[in-house]
Amino acid sequence: MHLIRIGGTALNQTPLDWDGNRDRIVAAIAAARAGGVSILCLPELCITGYGCEDAFQSPGVQRLAWEVLGEIEPHTAGIAVAVGLPVRFESGVYDAVALLVDGRLAGIVCKQHLAGEGIHYEPRWFRPWPAGRQAELGVGGRVVPIGDLRFDCGGVRIGFEICEDAWVAGRPAAALAARGVDVILNPSASHFAFGKDEIRRRFVLEGARSCGAAYVYANLLGNEAGRAIYDGGVFVAAPAGMVATGRRFAFGDTAAASAVIDLDALRLAQSRLVHDPVGTRGDGRVVVAYAPAAVAPASSPAPEDGRDAWERGGHVKEEEFTRAVALGLFDYLRKSRSRGFVVSASGGADSSAVACLAALAVRLAGRELPAADVVRRLGFTSQDAPADLAALVRAVLTCVYQGTANSGPVTRAAARGLAEALGAEFHEFDVEALVRDYTEMASRAVGRPLTWERDDVALQNIQARVRAPGVWMLANIRGALLVSTSNRSEAAVGYATMDGDTSGGLAPIAGIDKAYLRRWLVWLERQGPEGLGPVPALAAVNAQAPTAELRPGAAGQTDEGDLMPYDVLDRIERLAIRDKELPLAAWRRLVADFPRHDPRQLAAWTERFFVLWSRNQWKRERYAPSFHLDDENLDPKTWCRFPILSGGFSRELAALRAAAAE
Repeated sequence: MHLIRIGGTALNQTPLDWDGNRDRIVAAIAAARAGGVSILCLPELCITGYGCEDAFQSPGVQRLAWEVLGEIEPHTAGIAVAVGLPVRFESGVYDAVALLVDGRLAGIVCKQHLAGEGIHYEPRWFRPWPAGRQAELGVGGRVVPIGDLRFDCGGVRIGFEICEDAWVAGRPAAALAARGVDVILNPSASHFAFGKDEIRRRFVLEGARSCGAAYVYANLLGNEAGRAIYDGGVFVAAPAGMVATGRRFAFGDTAAASAVIDLDALRLAQSRLVHDPVGTRGDGRVVVAYAPAAVAPASSPAPEDGRDAWERGGHVKEEEFTRAVALGLFDYLRKSRSRGFVVSASGGADSSAVACLAALAVRLAGRELPAADVVRRLGFTSQDAPADLAALVRAVLTCVYQGTANSGPVTRAAARGLAEALGAEFHEFDVEALVRDYTEMASRAVGRPLTWERDDVALQNIQARVRAPGVWMLANIRGALLVSTSNRSEAAVGYATMDGDTSGGLAPIAGIDKAYLRRWLVWLERQGPEGLGPVPALAAVNAQAPTAELRPGAAGQTDEGDLMPYDVLDRIERLAIRDKELPLAAWRRLVADFPRHDPRQLAAWTERFFVLWSRNQWKRERYAPSFHLDDENLDPKTWCRFPILSGGFSRELAALRAAAAE
């Protein structure tokens, strides 16, 4: 029996935060060493941050990354640590991992498969390293091996898969198994998406089982660069199964997990596997003098699942959505150095969801961290520090209801009641006089009175637009972040007023569809997150049919009346944008999916979607940054590109009309 402890640490890093990133890495190393860990895996590109974008190509950034690596190196005495950074070699830049062993750099391993889909643009900055190639890199007056390497550290054989390497069909694990590695380390930067954690678990377990090796996976944590949220997560697996896991959505700087493995048991498992023999060419073995700390045999308890109670419940998607957006908001607030959130609260579903998520961000952080730590992380000084968590929510969240002549008592009462239930500061602005002034000014300019029959869109939009300056001003006075309340369904068809309800520096729910958002609000009203409970005040919001409330009350305006049922809209969006179906094919799918609706009505809704989609790309280009919540998104800056000017699907829609008329 040959026992050693291995582990990983998820880190909440920030792009180009050199000192902060270094200090969190050093703290993670110290904590792991104190816990008896001999081999530690840290996340991908954790020195620079993963979200550096085109800064990865800066020679100065690459030099600083090496400089920081040198500052970390002496802190690795008595431990082997995998640390990610960009590395220039010959004519290319590579996504690489440095293995630091007992105070010195042993070598550099480079990523072989780059993520280039969806939110990922790695091929823009990096080159893939060819499998089997090894070379030497001169840096700081010394020469170190670089490439497709494996390390023999005091008899413990270590290999690497770097994030995307494990997601591809020809993953490096097979070659590592043939080389007889004992431990595979996977430094990752895998952004959150619904259900993605289960996929990660499967490839970690399969890597350990198929290779007869221990497998350590360490992910990034938090809102690193603005849009992507990393849920963290550390996995330690053996051929027989998972032996340790780290928590997800942690609000602290780190989340770690480690486990004791038996090298003799691993090698017994390896001896029972059949692998193609590997010759000496391309072997890439680097021998490092190192003596991993031995662990005394002890009675081994059954491996813990490691999941929080909410992950084992029946509402995982609702919990994931809550915790992902709450963590995203919390990190965005503190990393942008803003002094709170301001929400233009209409009493409807979207603004109510945003207000709830902002309050939940503070409450979830306060549930995990000491109150003083939450206050410090949000930038309050000892002079202005709130006395307790309730006071902190009020200091952070301000809700403003802005009424016009078309605003009703139901939405006003819902907005006020929810703000009070959340503990937010609440204000009412009467903007009707501003609406009248702008309307009269425009009437004089065109030489006639404006009427609802002739000027419907203009009269609706001015009400939304006059609401923006007041909340912007309040946010500016307080140094706070104005949060936009646009959702994904309405972004798809441009059902939002630019410089009105789209105003804000961040759009946290622009990645989630309205149909799901309404279901989540009902869950939050009746059940709520594990450990925090429900928000009953949402009953006044959920009882309403969603409405912009911009036409006179007698018009009976509803969002679905203006557009179409949200479940139909969301289905068309998936067919058109995710699946790239043209109007006729999308309509035929709708006819099968929605038999309760007349096919001609479905055709009309399909046409409406495609017309509005193509006309409103310019709006999506101007939306505030949004969070990525699933792997199908409308954000044109990182996911879904579409021309601002186009033919508008005219030929395709003619084919749809002809088919629907038959």
